[in-house]
Amino acid sequence: MTVIVLTNCPEGLRGFLTRWLLEISAGVFIGGPSARIRAALWAEVQQYAGNGRALLAYSTNNEQGFTFETYDHKWRPVDHEGLTLIQRPNERQVASTTSKPKGWSKASKRRRFGNR
Repeated sequence: MTVIVLTNCPEGLRGFLTRWLLEISAGVFIGGPSARIRAALWAEVQQYAGNGRALLAYSTNNEQGFTFETYDHKWRPVDHEGLTLIQRPNERQVASTTSKPKGWSKASKRRRFGNR
């Protein structure tokens, strides 16, 4: 079983995936292609996703019974003693990726330093 989830991807990529998989909801594709076809589909998704994000999940013979890969997600899979877990960025990492400068207004100082 293979599942591909697309977010903010071009319509042409969705049309391409419908040749091999069934679109059960907007951007959610499911099917049972072979491993070779799955790898080819994932390569096409990575090439043509543009500014979008993609997630590939498929069944495999491991402890969890499935594995997954991500493309352009902030959350990423990490192997932890044989189990694949999702690592979320902490608030500092998220704050460093946003380009908002820290303000020096009185309200900003109160929020930052806890003074009320």
